[in-house]
Amino acid sequence: MYTPPHYTSARAAVPHSPEEKKRVLLRVRRMRGQLEALERALEAGADCAPVLQQLAALRGAVNGLMSGVLESHLRETLGPDDASPTARQAGIDDAVALVRSYLR
Repeated sequence: MYTPPHYTSARAAVPHSPEEKKRVLLRVRRMRGQLEALERALEAGADCAPVLQQLAALRGAVNGLMSGVLESHLRETLGPDDASPTARQAGIDDAVALVRSYLR
């Protein structure tokens, strides 16, 4: 499995605060529950409409999580006023790579 280089950097992993970590983990656990419900529906031979609705809900949950993590990353990377121009450019390049990988 390929891991983009920006995921293996030496920077602190998102989330950064204990509150944020708790919030993100709860969100991931809700998404896991949604995925398990989708699996049960598929195993039971559910109609297409409810399955599509669950898929749309999962996509929205993943997009929301990605948006929050990306926002946190951008604020940390581009936010510090004392960052050098080189560090800011590296942060911008990293953010662009993240956005491009997300939009694939």
